[in-house]
Amino acid sequence: MQDDGDPGEDRAAAAPLPVAFYDRPVVEVARDLLGCVVVHGATAGRIVETEAYHETEGACHAWRPPPAGPRRTARTAALFGPPGRAYVYRSYGIHAMLNAVCEPEGTAAAVLVRAVEPVAGVALMRERRPGRPDRELVAGPGRLTLALDVRLADDGTDLTSGDLRIVAAAPGARPVVEVAGPRIGITRATELPWRFADASSPDVSRPWPPGMTRGRRGR
Repeated sequence: MQDDGDPGEDRAAAAPLPVAFYDRPVVEVARDLLGCVVVHGATAGRIVETEAYHETEGACHAWRPPPAGPRRTARTAALFGPPGRAYVYRSYGIHAMLNAVCEPEGTAAAVLVRAVEPVAGVALMRERRPGRPDRELVAGPGRLTLALDVRLADDGTDLTSGDLRIVAAAPGARPVVEVAGPRIGITRATELPWRFADASSPDVSRPWPPGMTRGRRGR
């Protein structure tokens, strides 16, 4: 399950992505996060699926119908920056969802990490998700936070330092085969093709975006 040519221990010890990586348009960051590695303690996963959210569209937590501006609440405070922080919220009262805050401070924009591919700490991930087959360990935003032990307490964490961080792909790592499509699990702005995935990975969540039925690797 370890990424081809990208040893998990080496990635876990790598330097985090800098603030400048996140201080860019959220769609660009969502695409560029594919292939990077999210690290939390002894576990790490190669990012294989993301979704972008921005205050100007209806699926973002901060969006309000015009002419009202973006809405800042206690829940969404981290979403407004600074870039490079974690925005972690509870979905449907059950799962924590990990997002990377983007764009200049004061703009509500973030990338949801929807799925990762295990590269380090797989045994620990299995302990945290007992009875689950490997194909279900991290293929989904709620699954990956359980496997990596990301919690609501991590909301606002600086992803450029500390225990929860995102690092770049190793030189020579398997290239990303990018596909894009509409975001899922939302009811507003469903037409935006702001879901991005690596079609070469077996850990992208379902339903797959267009292009996932070809060139897909098995376990």
